[in-house]
Amino acid sequence: METSELLATRGQTHGPYELHAGITQQLKAVLHFQQQNGYACWAKLTECQRESLDMIMHKVGRILAGDPDFRDHWDDIAGYAKLAADKCSK
Repeated sequence: METSELLATRGQTHGPYELHAGITQQLKAVLHFQQQNGYACWAKLTECQRESLDMIMHKVGRILAGDPDFRDHWDDIAGYAKLAADKCSK
């Protein structure tokens, strides 16, 4: 499959790249926000937790910019959440 064909196909489920990128970056900015009082502190998370949350926001961006009925987006969110949950000690 040619790159242009692949991008056209993905555009149908993932939405326009610029829109998806804007949504995803705004969502990640909220996650990465640092507070000094100990609440909502990105630094408290493990690398696995951070990456899972980043990828979940990436998938949420695809849902909002593209096709919300594309099951793969939702399955991926569940998968990344499971990967982080499996590393939890409590």
